[in-house]
Amino acid sequence: MASAIQARALRRTFGDFEAVAGIDLDVPAGQIYGFLGPNGAGKSTTVKMLCTLLGITSGTATVAGLDVATQPDEIRLCIGVALQDFSIDGKQTGREMLQLQGRLYGLTRHDIAQRMDDVIGLVDIGEAIDNRVESYSGGMKRRLDLAMSLIHRPQVLFLDEPTTGLDPVSRSSVWAEVRRLNCEYGTTIFLTTQYLEEADELADRVGIIANGLIRAEGAPDALKREIGADLIQAEVEGDVAAAADAVRAVDGIDEVQIHHNELAVVTADGAGLIAQVAVALNGCGVPVRSLTLRTPTLDDVYLHVTGSHFAESDEPNEPDPEASS
Repeated sequence: MASAIQARALRRTFGDFEAVAGIDLDVPAGQIYGFLGPNGAGKSTTVKMLCTLLGITSGTATVAGLDVATQPDEIRLCIGVALQDFSIDGKQTGREMLQLQGRLYGLTRHDIAQRMDDVIGLVDIGEAIDNRVESYSGGMKRRLDLAMSLIHRPQVLFLDEPTTGLDPVSRSSVWAEVRRLNCEYGTTIFLTTQYLEEADELADRVGIIANGLIRAEGAPDALKREIGADLIQAEVEGDVAAAADAVRAVDGIDEVQIHHNELAVVTADGAGLIAQVAVALNGCGVPVRSLTLRTPTLDDVYLHVTGSHFAESDEPNEPDPEASS
């Protein structure tokens, strides 16, 4: 299958700070690719380079078969972009904003009218399309921004944290729209997110980025299977290393990871071994606050490859490209 997005050793620095440290990407056409990482991991910088909004320090990248460094104008005509900080004129109606966007892409009035009906139906704005944008809720503005990025039927759509700050209902609505445009139009979607469940729900494949490097990549279920079939999580008080040694002695335990006062115990038979783990912890004399059994999540994958929980990442924020010389 042809690649919609490719990158090789892609790197971006801001002075002495390395925001993206040499990543490789290969996103087949028609796929939803989830780019997962906490704030400051390098997600937005990567997207801005791929969208030709930010120069590349080194490496190469192509989007829709076009070179990011030498063919930026051609790329901009065949991609759609919905960034975190969208700019929408509140005094215009949603319809006027879509018409303007169509004209900027050189569409005829006939094409604009036809495609407007398509995108309005896709993003479910309804009669509010003729209201001023300043009257829209945050969720509606997100959906209008998505509609504007689709008016010219892009081959590749970049969505940079499209649901950040939205309530659960609005977030679910955006998820449905992303799935629908991928299914109905075959649009390749590059989705950056800091929500684990969003990547798990939407993406065919996920790339987990931390400190400017991709630490793991694959289908969400496959990444979780690499951690193990089951996960026993124990929160303890006292000598956590002694507790870990006691658990490792239990037959059938594949791996024990220590994170602060917590043990993550990987096993293929959690239900059968949780009682033995409890006995082992009791025998080593380390008090146990909680003991739970669950299946792995993408947070467990992140913990496995980076050594910290997703929400606890303390990576520095990516610098503002507008503030860089």
